[in-house]
Amino acid sequence: MTGVTTTSLSGMNLVCRGGAAATSRTVFITGVSKGLGRVLALELAKRGHTVIGCSRTQDKLNALRSELSAALAASNSSSSEKHLLLDADVRSDSSVEQLARTVMEKKGVPDIIVNNAGTINRNNKLWEVPVEEFDNVIDTNLKGTTNVLRHFIPLMITRKQGIIVNFSSGWGRAGAALVAPYCASKWAIEGLTRSVAKELPEGMAVVALNPGVINTEMLASCFGNSAALYQAPEAWAPKAANMILNLTAADNGASLTV
Repeated sequence: MTGVTTTSLSGMNLVCRGGAAATSRTVFITGVSKGLGRVLALELAKRGHTVIGCSRTQDKLNALRSELSAALAASNSSSSEKHLLLDADVRSDSSVEQLARTVMEKKGVPDIIVNNAGTINRNNKLWEVPVEEFDNVIDTNLKGTTNVLRHFIPLMITRKQGIIVNFSSGWGRAGAALVAPYCASKWAIEGLTRSVAKELPEGMAVVALNPGVINTEMLASCFGNSAALYQAPEAWAPKAANMILNLTAADNGASLTV
């Protein structure tokens, strides 16, 4: 869910760093079981990268696990345990703490983290948004991202390398009526990312990435049937994967758009 689009830097990244994505990476994606997280996971797996993912929706995690297993079988891969999908709630600090321990035990430190998990309020004026709904948006989009940073950045620092992508939005750079809680959470992601970028050691990077306007369930909740006028997630995934895989420490603190 994005709203307003901004100038894309992805073309520049790909031209300047053409071969950077050739090495197999381990990529951790939150909110992996649906929407942009799901298609990004499938795209990365197709390219031979290892996917670690988390979600609160077990049945959708199971479905994605089956798709990833089928892709491995089709490629005659010898490792049936290449990918790791875990049930976790990023809104809970203790859940993310346990998640980090499990990831370390089973896969080690991820090369790339994509903080994708997000939600939006039902279209409403701010004073008509229920308290619980406002809290859920902030807890998922902002505090969920922060929980992941809190527990995974120290692991990356031990290796003195790692790329973190915090999904932002066009609505994190320009406001919009009826989605004030969502806009507030994504503006916060922009500020959080720029601040954390100043705290990271050399060799690491954190960026705020606006994925663009994509025809997802989240977009449909705001735009209704007109969401179908925008690009499909499957068309977005290859472009997003290219951009994410080509990020380097030189991008630290940047606000980018797919």
